[in-house]
Amino acid sequence: MPTSAHAMKTSETNAIPGQKQYLTRGTGAYRRASLALFLSGFSTFSLLYCVQPLLPIFSQEFSVSPAESSLSLSLSTGFLAVAIVCAAAVSEGLGRRSLMSISLVGAALLTIATAFAPNWHLLLVIRALQGFVLGGVPAVAMAYLAEEIDPRGLGATMGLYVGGTAFGGMSGRVLTGIFAEYLTWRPALFIIGAIGLAAAIGFIALLPPSRNFVRRPGFDPRFHAKAWLGHLTNPALPFIFAIAFLAMGSFVTIYNYAGFRLVAPPYDLNQTELGLIFTVYLFGIGASSIGGLLGDRIGHFSVLLFGLALTAAGSALTLAASLPVIIIGIIVLTTGFFMSHSIASGLVGKLAHGTKGHASSLYMLAYYVGSSLMGSAGGWFFAVEGWAAVIIFTLAMLALAFVSACFAQHFARRKA
Repeated sequence: MPTSAHAMKTSETNAIPGQKQYLTRGTGAYRRASLALFLSGFSTFSLLYCVQPLLPIFSQEFSVSPAESSLSLSLSTGFLAVAIVCAAAVSEGLGRRSLMSISLVGAALLTIATAFAPNWHLLLVIRALQGFVLGGVPAVAMAYLAEEIDPRGLGATMGLYVGGTAFGGMSGRVLTGIFAEYLTWRPALFIIGAIGLAAAIGFIALLPPSRNFVRRPGFDPRFHAKAWLGHLTNPALPFIFAIAFLAMGSFVTIYNYAGFRLVAPPYDLNQTELGLIFTVYLFGIGASSIGGLLGDRIGHFSVLLFGLALTAAGSALTLAASLPVIIIGIIVLTTGFFMSHSIASGLVGKLAHGTKGHASSLYMLAYYVGSSLMGSAGGWFFAVEGWAAVIIFTLAMLALAFVSACFAQHFARRKA
């Protein structure tokens, strides 16, 4: 197992132009890569979203509003969005595997540091830095899959990776809520950071070196600018990026402020009970894998449109006063969102022409800018008009995402 950045860098291989050596199902390398990417998704999202069940606690302990408390998450996702663009360029020279490894280890250590933050402002600084460090994982992971996995099975593998992100998002939220209930929030974050560090070590040990990656030494701004511009002028891709922005923005808005609603009367949930609600992410794990398989078989855009409609239906269900119906609504919207995300992220690799890392970075940029901006904006709606306003806000975003999917399908079919 590589033990340094230099060792990780030299473990990358340069592909011979014109020769593709894909990882195919049934091989040991394919299984190791699948597990490694699952661990990377798990670690990234458990570290990123572990603070979400703590937002009501932060609001009380640091005397900040719900919208201000959401900055502990929004700053991370915002800086992660910026870092993703840089990561795509850096990975062209450093290598996919090396950059992901460094990012996972660094983010885990910063999560541990968050547990010792003496005040609110330093906590926000650490969380922002953590988001920036994590930027080396999501876009690069998608590029690795698009480059290394046999295209005939890319949908299923992408679904497995997204399933890892769902499992990480669930674990970070659920475990943090439980630990915070019995140990307070500082030990909770320390434990989550330690788990993330263990996952990072497993990732480094398992992921096979790149076989189709061509290293580009140095930094050529014109090359990167041309690559990003090329994807933005692709008729279908900007609409896929819009889906990432809108769907993620609506999803995070629901999860950010549902906790404030459910810890207040008449529900009065404690941190453990609130954390356990996030076990509905298990449905996201299944939905992402099933969505990828269905997309490979019956058509990606059909599954994408269905997933977005399901997300909207689940959001509307949370308007009910009954706690069981609210939970069912969260299950439905989680299922729909992860189905949509697994399909949309897979479509980026299929629709992009060359420089897939740059295309993935634009998708993830939109994804996390949506999380950061819309996730914080939802706090204004919640403060002014309550939960009904939050749902109107999210349904409007999902309607726009649905229209974007229709346009993307139109342009993809016309090009084909």
